[in-house]
Amino acid sequence: MFNLPKIYPVTDRRLSGLSHAEQVERLTAAGARFIQLREKSLAPKDFLAEAERALEIARRREARIIINDRADIALAVGADGLHLGQDDLPPEAARKILGPEAVIGFSTHDIEQAVEAVKLPVDYIAIGPVFATATKENPDPVVGLEGVRRVRRAIGSFPLVAIGGITRENFRSVLEAGADSVAVISDLVSDAENISASFRKFNLM
Repeated sequence: MFNLPKIYPVTDRRLSGLSHAEQVERLTAAGARFIQLREKSLAPKDFLAEAERALEIARRREARIIINDRADIALAVGADGLHLGQDDLPPEAARKILGPEAVIGFSTHDIEQAVEAVKLPVDYIAIGPVFATATKENPDPVVGLEGVRRVRRAIGSFPLVAIGGITRENFRSVLEAGADSVAVISDLVSDAENISASFRKFNLM
């Protein structure tokens, strides 16, 4: 069974004002070893260059890098894995492209999607948004803590990440509801000068 870290950082250039590499530098300096690069606006060639630099830093610190959405970028830079949404490349196709060793995650937004997702060639699924979030345009309906509990009961011990509006104030309640891991964006990277300190605070709580 795939082991997820309790805190799963996700980079965001617009929130942080920093390159993905700079965010990875600060996160790994604080101990993060599993990071997703999330990019919605850069041209592919520019994201490729940023992902290459981020991966170089991660390798030095023995951290793993997961690319959001872009199987082509993940393959080109030799990333450790890929996170897919409902409208992205199907997980079966991504597995063929990236091979058996790649870590593949898949987003779900309700219990029906979650139940179907665990049948796919993925290593973990994500459920969310748990709470209201401002980091995604046109977000899906909030599932709440009860949604996390229902998904946990439905999927058994399959690795589960919760995402959406997760902060230092509420993340423990999400883990207690059944998530193995919480993906955190805004509460980690929006204060660029304190990214390392923010990650350490999560792990001290």
